[in-house]
Amino acid sequence: MAPKSRSYQVSATPVTIFAHLLLIAITTLLLVWLLHFREGFAFKSATKEKIFNLHPFFMVVGFILIGGEAIMAYKTVPGKRNTQKVVHMILHLLALVAVALGLFVIIKFKNEVGEADFVSLHSWLGIITISLFGLQWLFGFAAFIFPGSEMSTRASFKPWHTFFGMVIFLLAVCTAEIGLNYFILGNNQQGLIVNFTGLLIFLFAAAVSLTVLLPRLY
Repeated sequence: MAPKSRSYQVSATPVTIFAHLLLIAITTLLLVWLLHFREGFAFKSATKEKIFNLHPFFMVVGFILIGGEAIMAYKTVPGKRNTQKVVHMILHLLALVAVALGLFVIIKFKNEVGEADFVSLHSWLGIITISLFGLQWLFGFAAFIFPGSEMSTRASFKPWHTFFGMVIFLLAVCTAEIGLNYFILGNNQQGLIVNFTGLLIFLFAAAVSLTVLLPRLY
């Protein structure tokens, strides 16, 4: 008699818990780096570094971490599918606001210190990512939230929405890693914090990606 096949199915729950812990760790390291080593935040200051510091804060915490939570909402938010959908959309809207603020402060910083805008690979990827993210949100709203959209349209658009959403999220992570690389200053405390922040962002991205593939429950 042939042995019975056994299915080993892993729930997304432990992965989402791991992602939440990574979110806390990344936020903590980022705040230690920006507040302790780089003098804090300000929208307006004679110390221009304080203006710049808002850029990595908004982009990492707002774009990547909140954006990652939005992706995981379908596996973490209790309740019906519509509730999860609304949370997903609201979190991504918050991420979009954070992206706009992050873009605003870096342009403001560049103008005030007299540096050229959009000349690095980091900035090019950033603009591409932000543009795609804005379009993704608008198309997602039109297809899944707007009352007039048809079920057939939603069904055909859903896999593409998921695919491009993950591409944009991973592109944001890649862009952030390139940006952090500018601040690796050798084997010192600040350099170690930046390195560990980048490593944890990578692990967070991997965890978020895995939750998309795994079922919510056993």
